[in-house]
Amino acid sequence: MRKIGVGIIGASPLRPGWAVAAHLPALAHLPDYELRAVATSSEASAKAAGEAYGAPATSEASALIARPDVDLVVVTVKLAHHHTLVSEAFAAGKMVMSEWPLGVDIAEATDLAGQAARTGLGNLIGLQGRMAPSIRHARDLVRQGYVGKVLGTTIVGSGIAWTAKSDSAHAYMFDAASNASLLSVPVMHALDALQFVLGDLADVRAVSAVRNPTIRLVDTGEEIASTTPDHLAIAGRLESGAVASIFYRGGTSRGENFRWEINGSEGDLLLTSPIGNMQVLAPSLFGGRGEDTDVTPLPIPTAHAPFTTPIDGPAANVARLYAAFAQDIRRGAPAMTAPDFAHALRLHKTLDRIGRAAVSGGTQMLGDEG
Repeated sequence: MRKIGVGIIGASPLRPGWAVAAHLPALAHLPDYELRAVATSSEASAKAAGEAYGAPATSEASALIARPDVDLVVVTVKLAHHHTLVSEAFAAGKMVMSEWPLGVDIAEATDLAGQAARTGLGNLIGLQGRMAPSIRHARDLVRQGYVGKVLGTTIVGSGIAWTAKSDSAHAYMFDAASNASLLSVPVMHALDALQFVLGDLADVRAVSAVRNPTIRLVDTGEEIASTTPDHLAIAGRLESGAVASIFYRGGTSRGENFRWEINGSEGDLLLTSPIGNMQVLAPSLFGGRGEDTDVTPLPIPTAHAPFTTPIDGPAANVARLYAAFAQDIRRGAPAMTAPDFAHALRLHKTLDRIGRAAVSGGTQMLGDEG
């Protein structure tokens, strides 16, 4: 079967970002895909991209979208541009992969999910944390009764960004209107994995605070005001009745930067990572049950081999996500394993309600929108 032609918007080698760190190496290791074009924000970066990646490059995203050899448009630019670019790609009859979040707000996410449903074109959202073998094995263990009845679960993590120092390239993340926040990015990636393993939230309470109101941009020396909360605590109840808590802080900790416990009537599971953005690296999985007095490393079974790739690091989970998407396309049934825009909209509804709970201090019922 013919390869899926990919065009990536936002893969400049002059200012390497997530596309360069994860998407390009992931696609290079997957036989179902072929890089056909790259779009960047300037002529200089487009020239550098063409030389670096050996693919046609342009400074015009519209030119990439219009290429007949591009089947899948990958949107890896700032969130503010997602709606325009994804809409243009759908209008051109192209499949779309968008980084999470899908839209700046619930209205944009709703519109893009609606466009995906109406066009029937393949679509993929960048929630790759659920593709990590340790996360998938944790889900299997819970379903198989390893921990018995799930009683509660706790995640504590660090967001890396949203600290007192940053640079001008990331200044937009401290503007609440951009919605590229501690809540919308690392917390929601972690929450997506939590719900994948344990089931959806039924209700949430939340509180957030801006503990670093002034941010120093180290490259310019400028100081800017932050309106984006850099500390967030969520308490909720899962549909199963289990109690859940999530605490995230900006920056990093000298202690642990990601720790997720699942506690049950018969045992416990623990997932840890040196990086609070759990979607970036597959967490390590530990478990203990019965008469065990501690948790020990758990081997990942070969049952998850379809999502195993010959690469490690940030590209590995992204490669598993693309592999699952290709599998869905080949089977002719969308979203059997890969999260799509409909899933993204459900998570956006949860994001919206957590955000409102954090502002009001009240409880938000989630119903079937988890």
